[in-house]
Amino acid sequence: MPKVDRRILKTQEALKKAVIELMTESCFDEITIQDIADRANVNRGTIYLHYQDKYDLLDKLIESHLKELGEIDQWACQLDWIEALVPYFEYFEDNYLFFSTMLASKKEKGAPSSFRTRLLASFVEGFKGEIDRESGKNEQICEDVMLQYAGTAYVGVIEWWIRNGMPYPPQVMAKQVGTLLERSL
Repeated sequence: MPKVDRRILKTQEALKKAVIELMTESCFDEITIQDIADRANVNRGTIYLHYQDKYDLLDKLIESHLKELGEIDQWACQLDWIEALVPYFEYFEDNYLFFSTMLASKKEKGAPSSFRTRLLASFVEGFKGEIDRESGKNEQICEDVMLQYAGTAYVGVIEWWIRNGMPYPPQVMAKQVGTLLERSL
């Protein structure tokens, strides 16, 4: 894999940070390319060297977070639910600004509604193959129903935790949510 110039990475990170910061202040639709450039302290044309428009920038930002969550998923599959969830909640905590902004009410902050849908789809995909059919507790439940139930519950708890200022540490959340997922999946 070819190395990417550190200046390019630094610029892209500044642009991603700028768009998230601006989204905490106003609706995404109201943010202009010039606003992003000013916040990131770059020339407006620099944005177009890296992204087609502000929607492409936001999409790439979302993709990078979903990719990182997917990488955690590949590693965490080897562990029990509680141990597996700790790195997720730590990731949400470390990236609080991004997740709090993206999971904010669409009317409040203008965060694109597709983020929650994409996050849910990534968790549903991650839960595939995790349904316990051997013990008999889920033999009468359709896989699609179980996956939607578990995924929606998980995303809902993450939203609640973030919107309420993360009232419990990641390890406590992992234990609580892991116990619930063990019971249902």
